[in-house]
Amino acid sequence: MPIEKLGSEALREQLEALPQWTLRDDKLHRELRFADFVEAFGFMSRVALLAERADHHPEWSNVYNRVSIDLTTHDAGGISMRDIEFAAAINRLLD
Repeated sequence: MPIEKLGSEALREQLEALPQWTLRDDKLHRELRFADFVEAFGFMSRVALLAERADHHPEWSNVYNRVSIDLTTHDAGGISMRDIEFAAAINRLLD
């Protein structure tokens, strides 16, 4: 079953439950700051384990205590429910 890109209305509804996430360049985007590099890298390690289990990998970068995350489903040509669910899982790691 192919993964479908969310329409604009469905995406807007889903984003209401993810207020920390924004749309940037047709991707879900979040910027995070941590106390230091070790904390940022530890967070990225936990996300990497989630990504492997989900077989859904973020586009991200890290500079010292900052982590920038972009989520999109390339097979769908945009944001899908896989991205929404992954963003919610990342949020749970931060709770």
